[in-house]
Amino acid sequence: EVQLQASGGGLVQPGGSLRLSCAASGFTFDDYAIAWFRQAPGKEREGISCISTGGTTDYAASVSGRFTISRDRAKNTVYLQMNALRPEDTSSYYCATVAGHCVFSLGPITTVNWGQGTLVTVSS
Repeated sequence: EVQLQASGGGLVQPGGSLRLSCAASGFTFDDYAIAWFRQAPGKEREGISCISTGGTTDYAASVSGRFTISRDRAKNTVYLQMNALRPEDTSSYYCATVAGHCVFSLGPITTVNWGQGTLVTVSS
């Protein structure tokens, strides 16, 4: 059974930091790229970061320079470190396995399996 569980969301003030985790099970973790997406009410889903099987990372322009994606192969976990958070970052955040490329500028990223998501609220 393929499972992805996102966690670490919560309430944080503007300018603050939060680290999200995506715990994976039921598949060979090292064989898949992993991406983070977010979706706020009334907004389309937005791909924000991806890490390839080789460890190459990519970011959407909206989060580049503020967010960092990483993977701990021993723990089968991908992290998203979010710094300098803004109210517009408020959203539900999801992780997903990815088939094919992991570079946003090359075109849409193809997702395979999804986690349940975790809520992030940035507010003063």
